[in-house]
Amino acid sequence: MVVASGSRRPGTENFLNPTMSFSSTAIEPVRFREALGHYASGITVITSRIEGEPIGFTCQSFHSVSMNPPLVSFNVMRSSASYPGIRQAGRFVVNILSDEQVRISNQFAQRGADKWREVEWRESPLGNPIIAGSLHWLDCEIYAEHAAGDHLIVIGEVKALDLQDAAATQPLLYFKGQYRNIAAHGAA
Repeated sequence: MVVASGSRRPGTENFLNPTMSFSSTAIEPVRFREALGHYASGITVITSRIEGEPIGFTCQSFHSVSMNPPLVSFNVMRSSASYPGIRQAGRFVVNILSDEQVRISNQFAQRGADKWREVEWRESPLGNPIIAGSLHWLDCEIYAEHAAGDHLIVIGEVKALDLQDAAATQPLLYFKGQYRNIAAHGAA
C-alpha cells in the first residue's frame, strides 16, 4: 500500500498499520489512473436540457448513495463543458448504457463534438433526455454538490426510474482502459 505523505486524516489511525512507512513522494497521476483502471465500472451518460437543448457527457463514476431518500452520485471534472448547463437546469437523467451502446459512450465522451448526432431520445418525467436503447434510466434533481480536488461530486435525488426488460442485454463495462462484457455464467 502506498500512501502519499501527509495524507493521513484524523480518525484513520485505527485502520493503518502504525509500523507502515509512508512515502514522501507524491502519487504520480499516470500511476494513480492506472491503479484506478483496475476497478471495473459501468458506463452511463448523464443528460439534461437547458433552454430546450439536450446536453450530456459520458460518466463512469456513478454509484448509489442512499436508499432513503433515494440518492445517487456521479463525479465530473470541474472543467466540464456540459456540467454547468446541468447545474443550471437543476436536474439530470442517468442513462445506464447497454453493451450495444459503445458508439454512444464514445460520442458523448468527446469535447466540442455534436454529441446528439443520430441519437434517438425521448423526454423523461422531469424533462431530461432518455437515450433510446439504454439499459435503465434514473431521473434526478440535484440534491447537493461538493468540490473534491479537480472534480465535483454531484448527488441527485431520484424522482423517477425505469428498468427495461434486459433479459438479453448486458451492461456496458469499462476495465483497464477498454470496454468489456460480462463473461457467461460458469465460465472460468
